Amino acid sequence: MEAGGLPLELWRVILAYLHLPDLGRCSLVCKAWYELILSLDSTRWRQLCLGCTECRHPNWPNQPDVEPESWREAFKQHYLASKTWTKNALDLDSSVCFSLFRRRRERRTLSVGPGHEFDSLGSALAMASLYDRIVLFPGVYEEQGEIVLKVPVEIVGHGKLGEVALLASIDQHCSTTRLCNLVFMPAWFSPFMFKTTSGHVQFDNCNFENGHIQVHGPGTCQVKFCTFKNTHVFLHNVPLCVLENCEFVGSENNSVTVEGHPSADKNWAYKYLLGLIKSSPSVLPTEDPDSLMSLDLESRDQAWSPRTCDIVIEGSQSPTSPASSSPKPGSKAGSQEAEVGSDGERVAQTPDSSDGGLSPSGEDEDEDQLTYRLSYQVRGPRPVLGGSFLGPPLPGASIQLPSCLVLNSLQQELQKDKEAMALASSIQGCLIRKCLFRDGKGGVFVCSYGRAKMEGNIFRNLTYAVRCIHNSKIVMLRNDVHRCRAAGIFLRLEGGGLIAGNNIYHNAEAGVDIRKKSNPLILCNQIHHGLRSGIVVLGNGKGIIRNNQIFSNKEAGIYILYHGNPVVSGNHIFKGRAAGIAVNENGKGLITENVIRENQWGGVDIRRGGVPVLRSNLICFGYSDGVVVGDEGKGLIEGNTIYANKGCGVWMMSSSLPHVSSNHVSYNGLYGVAVFSQKDGSGEFPGGHGAQENFSEDGDAILWETELEKDDDPLRRPVTTALVESNSINHNGASGLYVQSSEALHIVTNVIHANGDRGITVAQSGQLTRVANNSISCNRQSGVKVEAQCKVELRGNGIYDNRGHGIITKGDSTVVIENDIIGNRGSGLQLLPRSDTKGKTNKTIFQQISNNRDCVMQNNKFLVFKKKSDTWRLVNPPARPHLDNSLRGPSAAHGGQKVTAMATRITARVEGGYHSNRSIFCTIL
Repeated sequence: MEAGGLPLELWRVILAYLHLPDLGRCSLVCKAWYELILSLDSTRWRQLCLGCTECRHPNWPNQPDVEPESWREAFKQHYLASKTWTKNALDLDSSVCFSLFRRRRERRTLSVGPGHEFDSLGSALAMASLYDRIVLFPGVYEEQGEIVLKVPVEIVGHGKLGEVALLASIDQHCSTTRLCNLVFMPAWFSPFMFKTTSGHVQFDNCNFENGHIQVHGPGTCQVKFCTFKNTHVFLHNVPLCVLENCEFVGSENNSVTVEGHPSADKNWAYKYLLGLIKSSPSVLPTEDPDSLMSLDLESRDQAWSPRTCDIVIEGSQSPTSPASSSPKPGSKAGSQEAEVGSDGERVAQTPDSSDGGLSPSGEDEDEDQLTYRLSYQVRGPRPVLGGSFLGPPLPGASIQLPSCLVLNSLQQELQKDKEAMALASSIQGCLIRKCLFRDGKGGVFVCSYGRAKMEGNIFRNLTYAVRCIHNSKIVMLRNDVHRCRAAGIFLRLEGGGLIAGNNIYHNAEAGVDIRKKSNPLILCNQIHHGLRSGIVVLGNGKGIIRNNQIFSNKEAGIYILYHGNPVVSGNHIFKGRAAGIAVNENGKGLITENVIRENQWGGVDIRRGGVPVLRSNLICFGYSDGVVVGDEGKGLIEGNTIYANKGCGVWMMSSSLPHVSSNHVSYNGLYGVAVFSQKDGSGEFPGGHGAQENFSEDGDAILWETELEKDDDPLRRPVTTALVESNSINHNGASGLYVQSSEALHIVTNVIHANGDRGITVAQSGQLTRVANNSISCNRQSGVKVEAQCKVELRGNGIYDNRGHGIITKGDSTVVIENDIIGNRGSGLQLLPRSDTKGKTNKTIFQQISNNRDCVMQNNKFLVFKKKSDTWRLVNPPARPHLDNSLRGPSAAHGGQKVTAMATRITARVEGGYHSNRSIFCTIL
């Protein structure tokens, strides 16, 4: 600048004394002057903004200590908003054909108060003309009758807020009016302080106490910088109303009620309010989506196909979880003695008890690496969220999620979902922005097809924050909802809308409560530290719950019951003090691609008729079980990664009938899959799981072959038998699969590998347990153990390289048909009597206790490896399981069997008991 050579700092001091009109004229001089005026933002513009009696701090009431990005811009926005009420004057002038020849009338200012022109507001209004300004000087003005506004006027209090009090009931009949810097109280004859049915009203910097305000469509209102103390705002069928930077305190009922569908009949102010809203800053984020980690959905949905299974055992020592690597009490390193109790072999109820099989011997520890290739196709589980969680967990290490599991930002989700973006951008009904609702009963109540949008508000210390019922729709963006005495957000009777980017915490009931066919989209919220559940869906409630963080709630993160049926996807549910997701009392739901971790109870808990679809979730690091299917629980559990939970991977009990398919169940502290179901209630669940429960008899299962040939959805047909199929169950601390049940069970085409105890333990089986076409290998003790009086059929399994016996059975109802039993450390097949006997194992392939008179061995050849480095391979027919053929594999009489090292077929017959007349064909190597 060349203005007298003064430095810029001195010019700023001089210009700081100018008033608003003078600053505007200076900014028009030249570009240098314009930039100089802009540089006064933190000085003169701040003074003008805070010194205006018609407004307050731009971030009041939520953040009064935080300065705006630009004081000038904040002052500009308020100035433009304060002039909205006069916009229709331009429309009226332009509608008069001879307006060019008419002299414009100047607005008058009418003064009311002691010693002024008028003594009361009523007398001033009687003399007012269009758009006159009525100034009330300090005092209390009580009107004895209803005031009717017939002409557009502006009523302003003089002095500081609180110096002018107006006790009146005002009924607006004119097209527009503005009230500013006043304290409103109800008159003695009516609780309504202000009402309008068709016009536009604007309130700036007012206080309302102990009364009601009513706006009926097509009327509109604009409220800014106002305080409502125990005041109820009724909005009926309004096309558009704006409440900004307001405080609602101590309401005995709802603070704001939005009722009825927005009126199709709109008044003159609608278009101006809409333009003002669109020009003001939005609460939605504007970050560059390329700078954030995107979610790779394609990698999750890759097709899965059969593959050849390669298994490598380093030094014959199976890698196990840290919980299972320590020596078990009662076992001795280097000993090959089988621990046979009074019943032949004591069954391990916990992973600390001993297997009847063999412990690894000292000489075996020095064996060369044993490598073999299974020549059959294994249909493994499809890739899921936890595909990178395949190695053992590191003790004490922090949990690092892979980049593909990082949650999307709200902006990214809205860009992907056009419907959600349309909802977030919609403006209809009532807009409530940057307001504070506190210390009262209710916040916002939307009913009877009402529409409301809430942005950047704080709801605290209320009974509830928002209620949406009767086909109403709400949009909630970036609000704080906390310390409510009931549910934070409550939807019922087909309520819906978008709830996105909110922080919902410390509420006494659920953070979000969805009931009676309500169907909202709940997106990118943080719902945490609730005294009960994070989200509850019940009573036929629906909804899409996506990409939320739900954590540290006292009850279930998401609770689905009484026919609730939401879609729950892509959420992080963690550190809850109960279950991550609970499905109860006939609840349903599609639960997919969530990360459920570090919860105190089961990651997912399904009970009492719950029938969800649980698919492609990562359920890990829980302090109890991964998935619990309790009393009469059902559903499809498919394609999940269930990893490193301290309890079992999957716990099934009490007449539950789930379909457990294609899951990765690994590195859990106890059993991979445990089935406990005792109808007589006489037994106790090991490990502290559940209490004794009584339930009715289900009867025998339908034929196994018929069950497997059905291709329809298992949730759409009657389910009569629990099914565990096509899972990878490995490196768990106890048995891979433990059965203690009085009900039928089907265990099919699973890979059960390197578990810390047996592969499969059947301790009780009142009805038939079918174990077919599984690969059972490299488990720390026996491959399969069957206790006495258990009805079990073992058919078409491959039982390889387990560190105990291949199969141990004491039951007279056990059928062993067409299995390959190869490379196990102990006997291939050990048949124990039901009487008290003891025995020692040796290097035979088939061990028979001498007292067992029901076992017949005929025409068998026993061969052994000549060298420890020899490998084996079954070629024609290939090693079982034969998944490409029918469930009943090819007969052992099929000729041409070739092995790389050596093989044998053993034919045995168990006399008496179940299937007593069938021959049993096994390959034992």
